[in-house]
Amino acid sequence: MIVCIAEKPSVARDIADVLGAREKKDGYIEGNGYQVTWTFGHLCTLKEPHEYSPSWKAWSLSSLPMIPPRFGIKLIDNPTYEKQFRVIERLMQQADLIINCGDAGQEGELIQRWVMQKAGASCPVKRLWISSLTEEAIREGFAKLRDAADFQSLYEAGLSRAIGDWLLGMNATRLYTLKYGQRRQVLSIGRVQTPTLALIVNRQLEIQNFVPKQSWELRTVYRDTTFTAVVRKSDEDLAAEEEKRKATGGQPAADRPNPGIDPITDREKGEALLERIRPLPFTVTDIQKKQGKEAPPRLFDLTSLQVECNRKFGYSADDTLKTIQSLYEKKVTTYPRVDTTFLSDDIYPKCPGILQGLREYERWTAPLLGKSLPKSKKVFDNSKVTDHHAIIPTGQPATNLTDMERRVFDLVARRFVAAFYPDCKYASTAVMGQAGDILFKATGRQIMEPGWRVLFAQAADESEEKGGETEAERALPAFVRGESGPHEPSLNEKWTQPPKPYTEATLLRAMETAGKLVENDELRDALKENGIGRPSTRAAIIETLFKRNYIRKERKSLIATATGVELIGLIREELLKSAELTGLWEKKLREIERRTYDAARFLEELKQMVTEIVHTVLSDNTNRRVTVEAVSAARKPAPDAVAAPKKPVRKRAPRKAAQTAAPQQSPSSPPVPAADELVGKPCPLCGKGVIIKGRTAYGCSEWRNGCQYRKLF
Repeated sequence: MIVCIAEKPSVARDIADVLGAREKKDGYIEGNGYQVTWTFGHLCTLKEPHEYSPSWKAWSLSSLPMIPPRFGIKLIDNPTYEKQFRVIERLMQQADLIINCGDAGQEGELIQRWVMQKAGASCPVKRLWISSLTEEAIREGFAKLRDAADFQSLYEAGLSRAIGDWLLGMNATRLYTLKYGQRRQVLSIGRVQTPTLALIVNRQLEIQNFVPKQSWELRTVYRDTTFTAVVRKSDEDLAAEEEKRKATGGQPAADRPNPGIDPITDREKGEALLERIRPLPFTVTDIQKKQGKEAPPRLFDLTSLQVECNRKFGYSADDTLKTIQSLYEKKVTTYPRVDTTFLSDDIYPKCPGILQGLREYERWTAPLLGKSLPKSKKVFDNSKVTDHHAIIPTGQPATNLTDMERRVFDLVARRFVAAFYPDCKYASTAVMGQAGDILFKATGRQIMEPGWRVLFAQAADESEEKGGETEAERALPAFVRGESGPHEPSLNEKWTQPPKPYTEATLLRAMETAGKLVENDELRDALKENGIGRPSTRAAIIETLFKRNYIRKERKSLIATATGVELIGLIREELLKSAELTGLWEKKLREIERRTYDAARFLEELKQMVTEIVHTVLSDNTNRRVTVEAVSAARKPAPDAVAAPKKPVRKRAPRKAAQTAAPQQSPSSPPVPAADELVGKPCPLCGKGVIIKGRTAYGCSEWRNGCQYRKLF
């Protein structure tokens, strides 16, 4: 018998339908020589500290660092999980062949490998590797099953990540909690969580410490067009241009003139210039016109989709991830947890069929069908695709979608169709003018052929209604070189602006590029190697910061709480809070996946780092403590966090902080506030759930998984 194991029941049903397995059993579906079973995501996890050594159960500085000689796995303590695992164990021990049908990614590989190890599977294993759940994709995947050995490095990278998160999360959380926490407060530290918090805190401190500088801008209006005085570039600007020139091989800065007036930092000086040119005529001295092209926007990877959904609809990264995952499971979009914006060449022949399936977009797909589709290197590039390609529609009918799913699907579908449209062609114009010896400039841009922009015309119209045209986008009147006439000069006061607080969109971009602000797509691709976290985990990291009460939301802005700010101020070890250094660890994990870095070496380096951090913190003789701040209602509790716990056994909370902590999401238990302020706070007993309100008492949302926290009204 061939046993297929999927990551969730719905996927198992889809696979069973394709394989012809129809007979439903307890925990699996059988038929046609197959037994198709499933997990519920993670069934297994790394063991808790006390399961390696009883002395590690109590939180104590003397027990740190905790470094097990060998890591082990265990079943998650959940009756439903245990029952399903017994079914899987029995099937696997009798199987002739196992087909791993887990999620086609690093985490999916780790989940199923752990289950197979725990079940004692000894027969050969094959791997189903697909990018969508359509019947065609599943059939094609089963026709091209791969050896499990092909994915050994993927498993090693996932295992190294899990062990690394355990080592840093368990040790650093206990270390900082015992050393700097107060009033039973748990200070959660994580390999990705803490540098992400540091990004937000550092930006907040930049804003708080920003000293605005006043300046004035000289403008004049000629023929209903606003011209701005050209300001001479500073030495810093010239140095930045020189760096950019070296990177692109452009003309040396020394060979280019640097015209213009000095920046106006004194109002009297500005008014003197204003009065000097007021009676003088304005003369057009030069007109430069250029024809330009703008390629269609790139297809979506997960991060860019989360950024766009936050920017356009205000969706959180977690909301977008759940929505695109749902669209994938409804078979209307491809695998979502990807970090590439390209398609592989083998997708090209399938594109006409996908376009034909997008019935609601016939207005835009009709001109493309019936002829050869363009094949741009900006869309199809095998060298930019590893395990999965960009997120695209599958061509299946997009029916029975929620409003949120419909909006997200629309973004994905339009980007896909736009990829086959011609470039947008525009004409840009720069007009130079002069009043006396002062040089002025006005710029404009006019769309000549919209090309792919026809798909986004409505969004562009809405944008113009909200903010109007920018100066660079306006169409200029027809000027003639040498023409002259009266003008109306003015002096406008300006202040330098502080950096903006992070939103989820800009934070995701910063995580992707290890804190570097990058707009260029090509440069962003290069920095992705050193990004912090993975596309599939970044949303969860942001949610964790909310749950720990390290950040809160003000409209779209992410604001660090006093607890978050003080925690980052306490941490002296750059490896714990530096996005750049954490990005280097992330790069090593990617190299393990590619077999260019040794997993054992990575873990040895991490163990050494943890040991050094422990010794450094223990040697701190200051009496610093982190402020305990009341939890704000920054996020609403999840819908399932409103049910009352079913008769949990009352149990005293441990004298120390919670006994266990998740590798990346260590528990946080602020002091108990009054009334319903408790609801939504982290559970002080298990640290994994949040407080929920029952009929007679408060309980924990993890009560189904065994948490026995209970507090009477």
